[in-house]
Amino acid sequence: MNDDERLTLPRALVNRLLTAAQAEPEREVCGLVGERDGRYRYYPVANVAGEPGRLFQMDPRGQIDAMRAMRERGETLFAIFHSHPRGPARPSATDLAEAAYPEALYLIASLGTAGVLELAGYRLETGQARAVSLIVQD
Repeated sequence: MNDDERLTLPRALVNRLLTAAQAEPEREVCGLVGERDGRYRYYPVANVAGEPGRLFQMDPRGQIDAMRAMRERGETLFAIFHSHPRGPARPSATDLAEAAYPEALYLIASLGTAGVLELAGYRLETGQARAVSLIVQD
């Protein structure tokens, strides 16, 4: 992948992710996004972190169930999603340290942007984050 990677996401998916983040503004929400033939599906997974207001840890059972559902639908893991209730839509040091799927896009929503929701995409590899330009399409 090159440094100026651009991805087009359907507005319906972006709205679903931002709505999930808004529904729990005091905690990081998280989940997986599956893809098949240009169609995307969001799989919410419970955040079981000890400090869910500043960290996310996907419920292992929920993550396994989401991956199984993707497999059954012929989808592949497209993205890992989580929100930052107060921080920017950039990977934290913890996000970088714990990233385990370099093939997946990491989508981060920020609620800490003075009323304007933000969704950003990154490739996380070997402790480094590379921004991906997201294009939202109707």
